[in-house]
Amino acid sequence: METKKQVSLKQYNTFGIAATTPLFVKVTSSLVLQEVLKDVRFKDSFILGGGSNVLFLKDLSLPVIKIAIPGIKIIEENEDVAIVSAGAGVVWHDLVMWCIANNLGGIENLSLIPGLVGAAPIQNIGAYGVELSDVFHNAIGIGREKGGSRIFYLEDCEFGYRDSIFKNELKDSYIITTLRLSLTKKNHRLNIDYGALSQTLEEMGVHSPTISDIAKAVTRIRSQKLPNPELLGNAGSFFKNPIVSNQKIKTIQNKFPGVPTYPIDGNYSKIAAGWLIEQAGFKGQQHGNVGMHKEQALVLVNYGNASGSELWNHAQRVIAGVKQLFDLTLEPEVNLIN
Repeated sequence: METKKQVSLKQYNTFGIAATTPLFVKVTSSLVLQEVLKDVRFKDSFILGGGSNVLFLKDLSLPVIKIAIPGIKIIEENEDVAIVSAGAGVVWHDLVMWCIANNLGGIENLSLIPGLVGAAPIQNIGAYGVELSDVFHNAIGIGREKGGSRIFYLEDCEFGYRDSIFKNELKDSYIITTLRLSLTKKNHRLNIDYGALSQTLEEMGVHSPTISDIAKAVTRIRSQKLPNPELLGNAGSFFKNPIVSNQKIKTIQNKFPGVPTYPIDGNYSKIAAGWLIEQAGFKGQQHGNVGMHKEQALVLVNYGNASGSELWNHAQRVIAGVKQLFDLTLEPEVNLIN
């Protein structure tokens, strides 16, 4: 394994923040990862995937372990279902495209979500009516303390909205090295009820969509709304959609009849955070090198060489503005790294 000292992380995070780490290593297999974890220099380390869900607020004092474990393959299948195994270092969208090319359904709605496979179960990524937990089979993790491997099954993960046991009870305890998904080979269960998705399919002239059509529609929507991080630093959706009681929603609807909501159960619904931010006047508004994107108010953007603290300061302005207008507190979806 090759270690490097005083490495800039600018190319390793989609905000393009030029934070540095005192020690850096890239791992391409579970065995190499276990060797690194035995190295006393990496006893306390920051685990970095695709860098698409982190905001570095300053230079790191910790070493960085960059996960780059490759590989996609079918490990088990029957007439109806295939279990697909992917390394934690695989680009998530590449996995989606591989599955569609092999006519495997279940994650087409998750097209173009930034980041690597290893982060997917931690965040329980989701979009357009589908979450990772809907197709999750299991995941393999390496324990940071003792270096042993463990298989995590669905019931172990405590998945919630953008949440899992890996963000709570087991935070920083395991490093995901492999993700396995249970995907359909035929009679795909298509989810096209999400408003923007059904509308885009109609605009495409598609009336009986395939999983490929859905992926194309989702990609079209995301490409139109979300800036390319290679051109404009961002981490996609910066805030979670707040989960609010239906009683609170009625109060908001009295003043804002058009508030977009998505029912969760009989008592709670999600409110579109981007809509809240837009109503509070932040969409497209720029403060120096930072701002919320002009096409999607949910996306915090680095317009120049902004520091992580500059970006977070603006996010706090947005939180305060939404709180003042709606009495709702937005929570970051992105991880803040001190």
